[in-house]
Amino acid sequence: MARGRFITLEGGEGAGKSTQARRLEAALVAEGIPVLRTREPGGAPGAEAIRTVLLGQGGWDGSWDGIAECMLHFAARREHVERTIRPALAAGTWVVSDRFADSTLAYQCFGQGVPRAAFDALAAVALEGLRPDLTLVLEIDPEAGLARAAARGDTNRYEAMDAAFHARVRAGFRAIAQAEPGRCLLLDATGTPEGVAAEILKVVRARLLP
Repeated sequence: MARGRFITLEGGEGAGKSTQARRLEAALVAEGIPVLRTREPGGAPGAEAIRTVLLGQGGWDGSWDGIAECMLHFAARREHVERTIRPALAAGTWVVSDRFADSTLAYQCFGQGVPRAAFDALAAVALEGLRPDLTLVLEIDPEAGLARAAARGDTNRYEAMDAAFHARVRAGFRAIAQAEPGRCLLLDATGTPEGVAAEILKVVRARLLP
């Protein structure tokens, strides 16, 4: 049985990752491809428990040391990888994830100043070499993205951080995409959901479907 393909959607707050993950799942299923759609933080029972704390929904204000916060993300990611992603890929299922390790690199390293060496060490232990086959980075101005997020009415502690933080995160995602063009593609997320979805499917077909 052929291994499934691993696709991640990345970007700042309000970029439309969840919407596009749902649309991509539906489009691939329509083509006869088995798909598991998942998310981070989360995607496995233990990881979902950590998500509640990380997003400020468990009564904690989130005032961790940056490395401690990075470690929490990778603890959740390890559970996600071992209990959800690897089994699905091994079974031939394609995995579409709303966020993955690039979010930690952008938010914790670029946004919060965690040393890259700490990120790399945690990634080596938690991921054991697992990397997405394709990463789609949805690009949007932070102010516009935060306005979209606020309109949803479901805010989290990251959305409450200042404009300078979100500017650093945006720069981080751009740097990640530029450093790995073979894996990553930067896409304009300001169009209609239908238009963005069509562009995503076009890229997936070109890169992953024969």
